[in-house]
Amino acid sequence: MNKEEYFIKQFSNNKIIGDDGAFIDGFVYSMDAFFENVHFKKEWMSLKQIAYKSMIVNISDAIVMNAKPLYALLSVAIPKSYSEDDLKELAKGFKKAAQEFEIEIIGGDTISNEKLDISVTIISKSSNPIFRTGVKKDDFLCYTGTLGSSKKDLAALFKNEKISKKSKFIKPVLNPKFFYEIAPFVTASMDISDGLFFELERLSKASKIGFEFFEEIDENIGTSGEEYEILFSFNQKNLKKIEKIAKKYKIKLNIFAKAIKGSYKTDAKNHHF
Repeated sequence: MNKEEYFIKQFSNNKIIGDDGAFIDGFVYSMDAFFENVHFKKEWMSLKQIAYKSMIVNISDAIVMNAKPLYALLSVAIPKSYSEDDLKELAKGFKKAAQEFEIEIIGGDTISNEKLDISVTIISKSSNPIFRTGVKKDDFLCYTGTLGSSKKDLAALFKNEKISKKSKFIKPVLNPKFFYEIAPFVTASMDISDGLFFELERLSKASKIGFEFFEEIDENIGTSGEEYEILFSFNQKNLKKIEKIAKKYKIKLNIFAKAIKGSYKTDAKNHHF
């Protein structure tokens, strides 16, 4: 049993729940947890990198809902062993992400803990939010960039091998300008945090649609999480417009499937509890 999915279902009567964030009165509210020994190990990343990524993964949720992040609330459980220098490094990571995306950190909470646990809430504004429910029959499905490197790098980290500081596992790359420009032509979207196959299953459930794949997708590509590339659908008539915008921002597009009647469920093993 997928306990995460089962737990979320306990609140399924609330129609606001089900997307990357909750859209209420023009604002999108999104929250992500980033916990030591669950999402990262201290040996893998510096404190600045950990804080930076904890912000970025949540900012990604706002972007794919076509929302502009404005404010952040931070909840940080800090080990007693941390020095003042450690705390400065953490703060640098949060501030770096906030500055890059013009976000104001407006508060939060800190507690003492045995390990480093971070929760970030992002408050964003959107006049035209994009939901997971919008995929229509015959829409094309597309993801940006390349997939697979994060899974490969994570495997290397578990073997105590070093990976590049530019790895997407350590520093996800977001493309907000590209997405905001294609947003008028997008029918549904989400980021790829748990792997393409798992995100497609969520998209299928939300939009009550199946997928016809143009070619087989390798498991290492389909199950690579922590990618934070964008998965989106669009009407075929808008293909040229989206391709033109992608070329402008040097974004690689991978059009891999068409929406059809039916449903989609992956056979891949879920890495969640």
